Amino acid sequence: MSHREFAPPAALRESVRCFWHERRDGPARVDVLPDGYAEIVFLAGGPCRMEDGRLLPSPFVMALLDGPVALRTDGPLDILGIRCFPWTVYELLGLPAGRGPVDLGHHPIAALQPLVAASLRAGRADDAVDALARHLLAQRVGVDRLLARAGGAMRDAGGTLPVGRVAAAAHATVRTLERRFKRASGRTVKDVSSLVRFEQVRNRLWIDPDADLAGLAQEYGYADQPHLSREFKRYSGTTPAAFAQRRRAENKS
Repeated sequence: MSHREFAPPAALRESVRCFWHERRDGPARVDVLPDGYAEIVFLAGGPCRMEDGRLLPSPFVMALLDGPVALRTDGPLDILGIRCFPWTVYELLGLPAGRGPVDLGHHPIAALQPLVAASLRAGRADDAVDALARHLLAQRVGVDRLLARAGGAMRDAGGTLPVGRVAAAAHATVRTLERRFKRASGRTVKDVSSLVRFEQVRNRLWIDPDADLAGLAQEYGYADQPHLSREFKRYSGTTPAAFAQRRRAENKS
């Protein structure tokens, strides 16, 4: 497997965290863990299926997840993703907020599927990224400044801010923030904060599987280590101790 990330143009940075390309030589199982982002995903090769056998379309939106999702590839597969902030992804596409994989087969962005697939097959992921960036820039979609302030504060604090402080950072009432956040992302501020916090802990354990769990619980505002373990298992399907143990084994292999 190979993985590359591409920085978005400056004009997209408040909407798009990055573009990324991953090549899997497959067949393989792909375990996707939740985080604080939503993805617009293009596929070339494959096919790629959900664990229940449903075929994933290309392109599609993978919205915020509540737990791990297992995908299966039947052969070599190229994946090109646009990692978006959850409060911007549907605005970029001009769609109402949704949940689960959202088929974009009839959306204008789907017209880029042949170009993206051909570029990926030819080993030119940069060309595919450039085409997608130009398409998004041409939409001239504005950024909701209130949500941008709220989202920035949330991510800067690693998901540890209570809703009232997120609203204060956005210069909004809690009621106004919650209403606009739910309309834009399909989730509450607390939902996304919890995912961002889990993402930070997961990333720390990925880098340092020997990190002290009690210390992480305190650093990221969990009530205690058992609270961290419950939340981590809710999103990943495993405890942080088991995740760290598996990561240590991978590092040794």
